[in-house]
Amino acid sequence: MKSFRDKRRDSRPHPARSEPARQRDTFAPARPQSTTGERTETKSADRQEAKPARRVLARRDGVLPAERLPLILEVAPNADYALLDSGAGEKLEQYGPYRIVRPEGQAIWQRALPAKEWERADAIFTGDTDEEGIGRWRFPKTPLGETWPMKHDGIDYLGRFTSFRHVGVFPEQASHWDHMAGLIVAAKRPVKVLNLFGYTGLASLVAARAGAEVTHVDASKKAIGWARENQEMAGLADKPIRWIVEDAVKFAEREERRGSRYDIVLFDPPAYGRGPKGEVWQLFEDLPGLTDLCRSILTPKPLAVVLTAYSIRASFFAIHALMRDTFAGMGGTVESGELIIREKSVGRALSTSLFSRWVA
Repeated sequence: MKSFRDKRRDSRPHPARSEPARQRDTFAPARPQSTTGERTETKSADRQEAKPARRVLARRDGVLPAERLPLILEVAPNADYALLDSGAGEKLEQYGPYRIVRPEGQAIWQRALPAKEWERADAIFTGDTDEEGIGRWRFPKTPLGETWPMKHDGIDYLGRFTSFRHVGVFPEQASHWDHMAGLIVAAKRPVKVLNLFGYTGLASLVAARAGAEVTHVDASKKAIGWARENQEMAGLADKPIRWIVEDAVKFAEREERRGSRYDIVLFDPPAYGRGPKGEVWQLFEDLPGLTDLCRSILTPKPLAVVLTAYSIRASFFAIHALMRDTFAGMGGTVESGELIIREKSVGRALSTSLFSRWVA
């Protein structure tokens, strides 16, 4: 099964201009050509066509982990990124030097800033917003290049106006990145991090800068290429990061068989997707098996497993219960809640996703 990319991120009912999830590249059945530091792991054609059996889950014995909920992780405006305002189905953001307007289905309230502030936007996404739309950007002031330099906490990377309205970074994840970096530094030992569905690699760069050895997996060769560009931009080319073009689930299954183990696992699976050979990923059906798989590839003294869930019509209590069941007998704490971005205009909070993380 390929690593699918969800087309919607909003877990609420979707109005006409609701924002899709991270739309990534269409998968090519041909094997991509590998480059230095980038591996492509594939099966033969006949093995790819066989639909794998669903993972058999064993009942976990032992005491359930402690719990902390609800935990609301907040990203406040800063010099690198700010949610300036939102309302009427859109959001106004500052990404580095550019002011950007994009659809936001959850912004059902009124805008706080006057129209003149919104009219100062450098880029506006005005494309077709249905699931198959390719999207378009409009540049009111002057045409802008496809990419531009951005920064997160001292890490340089490339922003990009993608055809599905995203720009290559999801600022709400910064709370997880900071937490992960703290765990890596505090461990005072070599730490191995596995980043599944890793996209453009900001989490991987944060982990590598903190001193971890990182394995970054994404099924999209273009996403991996972008992530490698970001590594160069950040001046972290000497850091140990393996870039692997592969289906995340297949790679994790292979690591389990190989006996490869990790101290931290990050995974951000889509809600729904379909692969090039008709393979189907359904989060509610397949997430339990993937979560169990993440536990199976942990080291004897693991640090954390972090699950982010966009685009699901469920409470965070659902993934919280799943994570506690999966990590029964391992001690630690399961923390669950929502990732939010705090607005600069009047301080409203925009919820972006659910999460649940087990911390040793």
